[in-house]
Amino acid sequence: MPPVLLIRLLIAIPLLALCLSLFHDISRTLPVVLNWYYLANLPMGHYVAAIILLTGGTAILVAHAIPQLHHPACYVLIVIAVLPLLTLLGSEHWMESLGGFPAIGSGQGIIKYFALLSLALTLLLPAGRYHNIRNMLNYLPVALVLLWIGGMKFTLPEAQGIEPLVASSPLMSWMYLLMDVQTTSNVIGIYDLLALIVLGTGLCFRALLIPGLLMCAAVFITTQTFLVSYPGALDQGVLSGTGMFIIKDIWFIANLTVLYYLNTPGHIEQEN
Repeated sequence: MPPVLLIRLLIAIPLLALCLSLFHDISRTLPVVLNWYYLANLPMGHYVAAIILLTGGTAILVAHAIPQLHHPACYVLIVIAVLPLLTLLGSEHWMESLGGFPAIGSGQGIIKYFALLSLALTLLLPAGRYHNIRNMLNYLPVALVLLWIGGMKFTLPEAQGIEPLVASSPLMSWMYLLMDVQTTSNVIGIYDLLALIVLGTGLCFRALLIPGLLMCAAVFITTQTFLVSYPGALDQGVLSGTGMFIIKDIWFIANLTVLYYLNTPGHIEQEN
């Protein structure tokens, strides 16, 4: 297994940041999730969500010092991941103008909880066992988000939606000097799809593993720079709705970290 403390930190940081934003202002959460569970109309219903996130983020860190809390903490993470994922069963997350499912709108932030779910399940598996299962648990969320959100890049609403983020980034804004908004989005989408293919192939052919990991990591690390470059990512010192969407990509960095330690020389586990 990779350094467990590092994985715990990568899990906890987004949870605690999301929690702080929810305590600060109810408008910083996705109303769809609260409405799904009839919390939106309850007095201080958003505080319930904040407390759940706080419990999960704190528990997974404390469990490193108190091993008896390890399994309960992982179960709390599973609950935190499953609750928003269930809202995908509704129609609110799908873009009717593009025909509904699988044209995803607000659910782009929700599907990132698949990464958290996979990390919780990975930590529950006995160390040194189930190598192939761990690989799939951590590759599939990365592939899903790159395939789904990458595929959406070929649509006009998504191209227009990412324009403020890309334009604010010193790493990416130059693309608009060479291409229009839709073409830039298409190029980003092609890169996302190529990255997931290279990584998936790298799990079978080791020569492509590191290139695949680096290509995918570049996506999620670049999004974290938006927290600094995009003026709307932070508001009064806490995450805005956009910032909450961005910071969840840290979970995918954790997925990639697990894949690195599972598949590189000196770290490869032997499955029973």
